[in-house]
Amino acid sequence: MRFLIAAMTAAAFLVSADAALADKRVAFVVGNGAYKNVAPLPNPAVDAKSMAKVLRNVGFDVVEGTNLTRDKMTEKLLDFGKKAEGADVAVFFYAGHGIAVNGTNYLLPVDADLKSEMDVKLGAAINVDLTLEQTMSDAKVKLVFLDACRDNPFAAKIRSAKATRSVSVQSGLAEMKSGEGTLIAFATGPGQTALDGEAGTNSPFTRALVANIAAPGVEIQQAMTKVRAQVNQETGKNQLPWGHTNLIGTVYLNPMGAPPAGADAQNTPAPTGPTSEVELEFWRSIKDTNKVEELNAYLQNYPNGQFKSLALTRIASLQDGPSNTTRNLTTGIDPATFTQDADQVSEDQISLDKGQRRDVQRRLNGLGFDTRINGKFDEATRSVIKRWQAARNYPATGYLNQLQHKALLLEIVSTRAASSDDSDDETVHYSRRSGGGGRHYHRGGSGPGAFFGGLGGLFRH
Repeated sequence: MRFLIAAMTAAAFLVSADAALADKRVAFVVGNGAYKNVAPLPNPAVDAKSMAKVLRNVGFDVVEGTNLTRDKMTEKLLDFGKKAEGADVAVFFYAGHGIAVNGTNYLLPVDADLKSEMDVKLGAAINVDLTLEQTMSDAKVKLVFLDACRDNPFAAKIRSAKATRSVSVQSGLAEMKSGEGTLIAFATGPGQTALDGEAGTNSPFTRALVANIAAPGVEIQQAMTKVRAQVNQETGKNQLPWGHTNLIGTVYLNPMGAPPAGADAQNTPAPTGPTSEVELEFWRSIKDTNKVEELNAYLQNYPNGQFKSLALTRIASLQDGPSNTTRNLTTGIDPATFTQDADQVSEDQISLDKGQRRDVQRRLNGLGFDTRINGKFDEATRSVIKRWQAARNYPATGYLNQLQHKALLLEIVSTRAASSDDSDDETVHYSRRSGGGGRHYHRGGSGPGAFFGGLGGLFRH
C-alpha cells in the first residue's frame, strides 16, 4: 500500500513539473572558436554544446550552432527570432570573440576579418543591441549570456588603422543596461577580459552557468549569485562575472522544487542543496565505477555535492576496504592556508626532493588534476598547482608553501593513491564526452565519467 501511495505521489509530482515546463521556451546557443583570420579559441564550441544540452533538459527549443560564418549566423538568428515571437522565456547564449567599439558591442563570426571601424560597422560583425532587439523584444522574459569577453586580437588591428585611431576600442565588452523583463550576464566586468579555461573544457563562466542556472527549484537571480561566487573562487578572485537585471518576477528554468505560486516566501522553506542536472548526470556516469580517479574527479568538481559522502565511502572501500576512514577535505586545515601567499622562496623552504615532487604530482592526479608525473615542477605542473589552489580558494600562484603542502597531504583519501611506484613518464589521460566540456580521468583503459562545465552576457535597450 505504501508503495502505491509513493508511486501516485511521484506521478502527481511529474505531472506538475511537466505543466510548469509547458510554457514556450526558446534559446539561441552559438559558440565560435575556429576563427580563420586570428588564432582559434579552443573552448567556445564545447561551451555551446554544454549549454544547449542543459537548456534542452529543461524544455527549451534550442537553435544551436558552432563555428558559424556571418551568413550562417544570420540564418540562425532569423530562425531564433521567429521562434521567440510570443515566447515566455527566451535565452541568448554566445561564446567566442566579441568587441566593443565606441561603446557598442559586436559578436564576431568565424570569417570576420576586421582591420578598421568600417569593417565592423559595415557587416563583418554582429551588432548586439540590434540583434537582441530584433530577435527577443517580443519575449516576456529575456536572459542574455555572452562569454565574449576574451582578449581580442582584432582590437589591436582596429586601433592601428589610420582611419580609426581616434576610435575607442575596448578590451572586453562595454557595459549594457537591461530593459524590462531582462537579465544580462557577462563573464566579467565591462572593459575586462575573462579567462578561457583549460583547452577543450568549459570556460570558468560557462562551467558555473551550466552547474547552477537549471538547478531544481533555484530562481535565476539566486543562480547568478552562485555563478559569480563559483567563478570568483575558481579563478582565485581574478575574474568576477558582472550583470544587470530588470526582471519583474521570479524566474525558474527548472521549477521542480520551487515554492508554489502565491506561497508566502517567509514561511516556505527554500530547497536544501538542490542537485543540478549536470551534477546528477556526472554522478550517474561514475557511481558504479571501480576507478578511484573518477570518484575523486567528482569530489573535485563538486566538493559539497549531494553524493559526497557516497563517493568518499566508495573510495575508502575500493582502496583499503570499509575499515579505512576517509578524511574530510577541510579537516585540520590551518586558516592561514587561505591567505598566505606562496612563491619560489616559500617552496624552496619546503626542500622537496624529486621523490616528494612526484608525490605531489600523484596526489594532484588522484584529486582529478591531470599532470605528468616526472618529479619536475615545470610550467605544466605549475598550471595544475594553480588550478588546485584556485579550486580550494588558496592564493593561486602556482607555487607551494608549507601550509598548502600540508593541506594537500591531508586531502588524500588513502596512502595507496600517493605511494605507488610509478615511472617518471607516467601520465594521467582524460577523455571528453561528445556532449561537450566533460571529462573523466583514468589511468589507461576506459570508463564512464563526464563533467560539464562558464559564460558571459550582454544586452541593452
